[in-house]
Amino acid sequence: MEEMPISTTPPTEEADSVPHPVEAPPAQYHSPSLTRVPLIPTSAEDGGDKIETTSKTPKSLTPRIRTPRFITPIGSPIRRALKLTRLDPQDAWLPITESRNGNAYYAAFHTLCSGIGIQALVLPVAFTILGWTWGIICLAVAFIWQLYTLYLLVQLHESPETGIRYCRYLQLSHATFGSKLSRLLTLFPILYLSGGTCVALIIVGGSTSKMFFQTVCGATCTAKSLTPVEWYLVFTCTAVLLSQLPNLNSIAGVSLIGSVTAVGYCTLIWVVSVSKGTLPGVSYNPIEAKTDLRQFFDVLNALGIIAFAFRGHNLILEIQSTMPSSEKHPSRIPMWRGVKFSYFLIAMCLFPLAIGGYWAYGQKIPEQGGMLTALYAFHSRDTSQFILGLTSLLVIINAVSSFQIYGMPIFDDMESLYTRRTKKPCPWWLRAVFRIMFGFSCFFVAVAIPFLGSLAGLIGGIALPVTLAYPCFMWLKIKKPKMCSSIWLLNWALGLLGMALSVFLTAAGVYVIIDTGIHANFFKPQ
Repeated sequence: MEEMPISTTPPTEEADSVPHPVEAPPAQYHSPSLTRVPLIPTSAEDGGDKIETTSKTPKSLTPRIRTPRFITPIGSPIRRALKLTRLDPQDAWLPITESRNGNAYYAAFHTLCSGIGIQALVLPVAFTILGWTWGIICLAVAFIWQLYTLYLLVQLHESPETGIRYCRYLQLSHATFGSKLSRLLTLFPILYLSGGTCVALIIVGGSTSKMFFQTVCGATCTAKSLTPVEWYLVFTCTAVLLSQLPNLNSIAGVSLIGSVTAVGYCTLIWVVSVSKGTLPGVSYNPIEAKTDLRQFFDVLNALGIIAFAFRGHNLILEIQSTMPSSEKHPSRIPMWRGVKFSYFLIAMCLFPLAIGGYWAYGQKIPEQGGMLTALYAFHSRDTSQFILGLTSLLVIINAVSSFQIYGMPIFDDMESLYTRRTKKPCPWWLRAVFRIMFGFSCFFVAVAIPFLGSLAGLIGGIALPVTLAYPCFMWLKIKKPKMCSSIWLLNWALGLLGMALSVFLTAAGVYVIIDTGIHANFFKPQ
């Protein structure tokens, strides 16, 4: 028999003066309030998922209402409706969960904008080490692997049993690994994947802006170009100005523009490269190192290039949290629909880039910049200035758009520190100050450490489990599949393999730094 306590204690003056928690209808999963005013007092930590309440009614005076099991069988909607979900007022104040009117289209825009970027242009470099066969196999396996872990995250976003929505990757990590271990495992990778990506976007956007100016101006132009630092500053000011949009749903149009430009420049680059044919004397024989140890680390570096081409897992829960969710209409259904569409387009960009680029350039593909550098190096004379300028412009627009969605978790974290202490929403002027501070902090790091890309292998190896390993362990801990079942074995295998790959890639990054060194040109961007 199911039991639900109902208090019969008569109200008193003291009881009336104490605010009681307000509970939402059973159809909603931790939906925020429609206004920016708290509905209940909360003493929650880490996002306010837990709410402490006390009852002064003696247990002995509480009668029980008994509901027969044949009326509410296990798993029925009526039985689940008895578990009411409490509202979390802080979610209504933060930029990620401030608006819950997202849909599958918004999810597709955000996922596509965050899932494809300039790092995809270096995929042919991995083929120079792996060759045709192993290059295509590794790219296909990595695509399926990361799509599977993405599916796990979408399914783990909300729990019908408890009514909890994990609206941020760190929240899900905290629920899985505990407070201390989650900070140790995921805090630095998440900060790097957000803040570090924004720094890299400033470097890419600033340097590409310089290329765009030189292309449009032409060889005979007498106008003086800006310095690299000034181009970085122009890009940062544009990104900071656009970052004043209040929440994640409000930048859906920006993500749409970023998605269109990403697909546009990827398609434009590989189509132009393939249409021009192969270069004279092109070779497809894999590059062999002088020693076996060097060859081993070269292979690991190639696998790292493929793995780093897929990004955005640290944002998938945040994107899904912008959708309304209920037992009848859970958010995972439209979210997965949007993810499938976006990753279909991502596959249509990545595979032609990797295969077509390697076919066109072979071993001559530049290691720095990949396809974009090859386009300018080998086809600047036989390609129209309009095509070259349009390609650079699309890269710049995509970098500005991607900056918004990758900066949103940092904006959310900065504002959550304020709302936890003051118990009120962040005013508009302070929100603007936070975002300006973050943007110009990234600008300072980009100018101070312009060689950050040389450390991508080392830092990327540390952040790799966020994409390939941690979602598998989260599924095992939360869903608790049957031991030794196929899904149990699969997640353990992928999780352990992802952790091992992370260790090897980190070691390879350290080896490359020691073996080749780094040109540490502090405060001297090129």
